[in-house]
This record gives sequence, structure tokens and C-alpha cells, in this order.
Amino acid sequence: MARIALVTGGIGGIGTSICTRLAKDGCTVVANCHPSEAAAAEEWKQARAAEGFDIATITADVSSFEDSARMVKEITEQFGPIDILVNCAGITRDKTFKKMEQAHWEAVINVNLNSVFNVTRQVWEGMLERGFGRIINISSVNGQRGQFGQANYSAAKAGMHGFTMALAQEGASKGVTVNTISPGYVETAMTLAMDDNVRNSIIGGIPMRRMAQPAEIAAAIAFLASDESAYMTGANLPVNGGLFMH
Repeated sequence: MARIALVTGGIGGIGTSICTRLAKDGCTVVANCHPSEAAAAEEWKQARAAEGFDIATITADVSSFEDSARMVKEITEQFGPIDILVNCAGITRDKTFKKMEQAHWEAVINVNLNSVFNVTRQVWEGMLERGFGRIINISSVNGQRGQFGQANYSAAKAGMHGFTMALAQEGASKGVTVNTISPGYVETAMTLAMDDNVRNSIIGGIPMRRMAQPAEIAAAIAFLASDESAYMTGANLPVNGGLFMH
């Protein structure tokens, strides 16, 4: 039986690579996106089909507990219980702290951190009962080291790994692992759209002198989703080209 994988924020730059890699590895993959992205998700699904990948899409606002519950219920009814959950949904609202409004703080905490509770809560008990589960939380190097102008984002991403470590202890004896991936800078449409000077300055600070390819992040996730990683839980895997070493 193919394992069922749900990737939140699955139609984004990193999310796309995660979805295609898990599909390549034999999983039945469902990519989540925000309801406002429904049209884009349909185009995305067709583009993946043209590449030979049959990946389902589902809309849900993962910052809402109720909508997350509805999403997981629909996936379970259509495909079966979720075995692998990749919490990848995320946004930025960068501001220096003295200019940061409450709305900027709450939006990032709700989408980047509260969503991890909202979605994981829906699949957790089933994983424990079946004796298998893989929860993979996509954090960030900036959750490890902090970043100027990102108090909200850094707090949310650091919080994700605190959640990982606590939940890993609850799932460890039941065959359910919980791990974090902390990517550094990744070459996506967003980073390619940066001003050249800014991008080159970032690359200059990375010991490997390049950004990650999305497929390199997906490869780390594929390992954590596999049977081979069964003895690894509560870990924070840095995939950052040496940008931050801890």
C-alpha cells in the first residue's frame, strides 16, 4: 500500500519539490494550498501531470483549526489515513520590531506556527493507533540564529522545533517520528526575484557560495519520511550550505 502524504503549502517553490519527490518515492501525495490559491492550484496540478506526477490538491486555511480538520477528513475519506505530514505552509511579514504591527505578528504566528498544531492534531491519534507516522516540520535557519527584521518569523520557526522535540517524545515508543528541517536560502522564484546585489551578498555569506536547490531540501525530507529514518526523532536537520553551524 502506498503511504499517504500531506504537504501543507505544497504548491510553493519548496513544496513543489517535496511533493514530486515523495510521489517519485511511491507515496500518494496531496498538496494543500490556501483557498485564495484554488485557481493556481489547478494550474499547478496540470503542470505536475504534464511531468508525469499524479498529485492531488486540496484547499484549506491551515491557520484555522476547523478548516484543517475538514481538510484531513476529506483526504482520509478519499485516500485513506495520512501516514506522512510535511508542515511546509509559511508566510513572511518582515518589519523591524519598532514598525511591526500586531497584525504582522499574528499573521505569521498563525500561518507558520499555529498551523503546525492545527494540522498535526488531526493526524496524530491515528498515527499512534496504527504504529507508524512521520511528521516533518519545515523551519528555517532564521529560527536557529534569528534574523534582523524577522522577530515574528524567527519566533514562529524556533517554536516549530520546540514543538518537534516535545511531540517526538510522545510518539517515540509508538513508531511515530517528529523531526524538523531548517533550510538556509533556497533558489526559488522568490529569491530569484531579489535585487542582484542583495542576492549576491547573501550568497557571499554562505560557505558553499550558492543557494540550495529545492530538490536538496526535498531529499532531506524524503529521508525523514522513509523507513530508513525510523531511529531518528526530535532532530533538527540543517540544510544550509554551512551558513549556520550549531
